[in-house]
Amino acid sequence: MDTLGTLDELPADYRAALQARHLVPLWPSLRALLPPQRPAQRTRPAHWAWRDLEPLLRRAGDLTPIEKAERRVLVLANPGHGPQALQASPAIYLGMQLLLPGEWAPSHRHTPNAVRMVVRGEGAWTAVDGERCPMQRGDLILTPTGLWHEHGHDGTEPVVWLDVLDLPLVVALEASYHEAGARQATHPHHGERAHVRAGVAPQPLFTPPRGRAARHPLLRYPWQEVRAALRSLAADQPALEAVQVTYVNPVTGADAQAILGFHALMLRPGQTLALPARSPAQVLHVIEGGATVQVEPPAGAAFAAAAFELEEADTCVVPGYTPAVLHNRSAHEPAFLFIADEGPLHRKLGLYEVRPDPARPELDALADGSA
Repeated sequence: MDTLGTLDELPADYRAALQARHLVPLWPSLRALLPPQRPAQRTRPAHWAWRDLEPLLRRAGDLTPIEKAERRVLVLANPGHGPQALQASPAIYLGMQLLLPGEWAPSHRHTPNAVRMVVRGEGAWTAVDGERCPMQRGDLILTPTGLWHEHGHDGTEPVVWLDVLDLPLVVALEASYHEAGARQATHPHHGERAHVRAGVAPQPLFTPPRGRAARHPLLRYPWQEVRAALRSLAADQPALEAVQVTYVNPVTGADAQAILGFHALMLRPGQTLALPARSPAQVLHVIEGGATVQVEPPAGAAFAAAAFELEEADTCVVPGYTPAVLHNRSAHEPAFLFIADEGPLHRKLGLYEVRPDPARPELDALADGSA
């Protein structure tokens, strides 16, 4: 049916009776809840340039001491959701966090899962569950739900990282809260030495691993290892269209976290890569190089096409159900991008969908990855 009854068509006394009993007729809102062919979307294509963000983040360091901020963060708020929503997509929160030399962000734990993608600087560290993880550019560090974590800085220059949390989802579930804790007794983190090696993993002799070690055996994914894996993949498979790796639990092979997926993508010099329209939204962050991102909404989308010129440390978001085209502007050097998406959540809920472009059948090969 194309036309359904409206609320105004109902008698005033009937509407009052429904309201008094906390009842709502479905049919006036049915098309808004279940629109035809594609979902209603508030998420818009958005771009946050590092050149704009950096001076504001540094000024935040001058204006607000860490004692008054606890976490000194500028949130990357998607304009479609509005500034109060504090979200980049339906399930992704993004924030640029600044830690200055000598500062300590106190220990706490919370229900949302978080990761840190290190953007700039050296000398800082994150302690997760007592394991101290050094923070170097391009490193990905997990802070899973319920684990104590804190940040410290023993270096001499400001350190900035990109926080990626599933906070919007946890807030929507009315399950978001935190607990403050005492400073942790930390020890060096060497998990990557045991797991980030080709084809080998630690194996207990008699007792299988339990607790956090089984769920999150690897907390820090060093960029130098991930970058080397991408370069090797590109060299070994020159015909491979999408040179991409996924951050996984090295014991189970599953996604590193349960709700959001994390990936690294290498664009060869001059390469253009078309990404199919997938149901989950995705965030693109440039670790090295630069790229053009052309967002091409299909017919029926509530937003217009957009083009972003991404430089190092820039971030953008591509809404779900929306194809995009990436292009490495350099003809001589590869570009490396970090991708966060809502893929694991969509798969668990049975919502994951790819909408192939009949004019681009080669995109079907990319349908199962983050790209």
